[in-house]
Amino acid sequence: MSGFLLQTCWFVPLYGLIGAVLTLPWSVGMVRRTGPRPAAYLNLLMTSVAFLHGSAAYFQSWGQPPQQLVFSWLNAANLDLSLAIEISPLSLGAMELVTGISIISQLYALGYMEKDWSLARFFGLMGFFEAALSGIALSDSLLLSYGLLEMLTLSTYLLVGFWYAQPLVVTAARDAFLTKRVGDILLLMGLVALSSYGTGLTFSELEAWAETNPLPFWTATWLGLGLIAGPIGKCAQFPLNLWLDEAMEGPSPASIMRNSVVVSAGAYVLIRLQPVFTLSPVVSDALIIIGTITAIGGSLMCLAQIDLKRALSHSTSAYMGLVFIAVGLGQVDIALLLLLTHAIAKALIFSSVGSIILATNSQNITEMGGLWSRMPATTTSFVVGAAGLVSILPLGTFWTFRRWVNGFQEVPPGLVLLLLLVNFLTAVSLTRVFRSVFLGEHQAKTRRTPEAPWSMAVPMVSLIVVTLLVPLMLQHWQLLLTWDGPWAFSNNPLIQFGNPLLIVSGVLGVMIGSMISLERTNARSGKLSVRFWQDLLAYDFYIDRVYRVTVVAFVSGFSRLASSFDRYIVDGAVNLVGWVAIFSGQALKYSISGQSQSYVLTILSATGILVFLALWGPW
Repeated sequence: MSGFLLQTCWFVPLYGLIGAVLTLPWSVGMVRRTGPRPAAYLNLLMTSVAFLHGSAAYFQSWGQPPQQLVFSWLNAANLDLSLAIEISPLSLGAMELVTGISIISQLYALGYMEKDWSLARFFGLMGFFEAALSGIALSDSLLLSYGLLEMLTLSTYLLVGFWYAQPLVVTAARDAFLTKRVGDILLLMGLVALSSYGTGLTFSELEAWAETNPLPFWTATWLGLGLIAGPIGKCAQFPLNLWLDEAMEGPSPASIMRNSVVVSAGAYVLIRLQPVFTLSPVVSDALIIIGTITAIGGSLMCLAQIDLKRALSHSTSAYMGLVFIAVGLGQVDIALLLLLTHAIAKALIFSSVGSIILATNSQNITEMGGLWSRMPATTTSFVVGAAGLVSILPLGTFWTFRRWVNGFQEVPPGLVLLLLLVNFLTAVSLTRVFRSVFLGEHQAKTRRTPEAPWSMAVPMVSLIVVTLLVPLMLQHWQLLLTWDGPWAFSNNPLIQFGNPLLIVSGVLGVMIGSMISLERTNARSGKLSVRFWQDLLAYDFYIDRVYRVTVVAFVSGFSRLASSFDRYIVDGAVNLVGWVAIFSGQALKYSISGQSQSYVLTILSATGILVFLALWGPW
């Protein structure tokens, strides 16, 4: 039975799709008398079946070599398009992470969206969402992964725009969709180019192909830059990073998925493409530069946000920036560890955030305060999630950073400084949010805030347990190191004392965050110097305004120029031909008199002109 479940694990992504189809009678309004909750239960049931099926397949695959299932789709001439599925502990583990967090998000949504009559439509979209993410985890085919990424882009657009009656929501959904499309188009160009250089469209072939088929320098460079464009958009990296904070206009249960496993899906594809990036040092440097800019910029932007969800979404971009750096350095194991630890901790934090928003009907942290005494489960969720995200307590991210600093490969000192800075800024930001939301005096919207209902509390408590167990899970999978790592006695003091410095940076960040003055009545400072930096960070370094006066202005101006050329040049030439035909027809109608002598005169005149031209013409 277990062998059968392992061989049929390719069916797991289809469970979410089946659940989405089963919700259609309620989503389209064919069934109204029962309300939308039966559709939610059906979709939740299919997700649970997917999780159980994947769990059985995962335990069966442990210790076995990777297997491939190939489904031939199109074979014509020299074109062979096959869809490949990889069955390995890595792919099945990634799929289990997706289905597990999907169960938690859907159970959470039962309480968060209890009074929403579009609940069936939401669960249908979540099933579609889950199917795309699970498929990406299992896919070994570049073509299949691209198609699933397109499904992910579509489902992101539909979920962000779920409450489409609000103009801001529509704008956010449109921006998220268009921003991702920029990266997807370049990714498609890279995949087509990659397939034309003799390699099959499977990830498992890339490493051997990269070692035996070196490309010219500029060819490898442009190919690699095209391939990283898609993950840049999916992971909200600079310069395509603004869509993620706008996507926070969607429902909070979807935000749990988006900030944990959705951005990780783009990073997962980036990790699978890593052998191609080794062909050009420019591509590796580009990954490091993009990741560094996003990690520092995202961490800084968190400090000045007053929207609760947006403050945390920027930290998602920052940690995905660290994943880009790890891939650029060729440290794929660190990138995978970052994805795992970040996904679990960030899912816990956003479940706490959703509980706060439901209780206060607000996302503005300046309107909150004193929630710790009224919402203990929510407070515990936020604290444990923040500890799992910052290298303070020995939770997941602490061990990941520690392995990165004292791992099996030498790391540059600049990377250690970057980790210290990101860890410090994240600790400051999370401490500021914690003080604003949970400490202090009760505000108007926090005086009578109840704790989350059981359907939301159970997922939060479950995630608390999982977050606390992450170090034991990593130790069981033999992914951690002993304290005497191979570089414990490095000559570089920054690397030698990297672990204590990471802890000190987190503690120092908490201390600085505890001393920052919190303005509730007026979030903007009265000092011009402070206000300048505050506005610079709060408005995301004015990147959207830079786009408006550069890219948007160029596209708008070019569109107007093309419209004018089409209207006055192309249409003008066509209209001129039509006008000449009409004018000549109008002129000829006067020669139709019905008198034969007029016709004979016309014929003789035309014949005379032709004879004259033939006899006395220039030729």
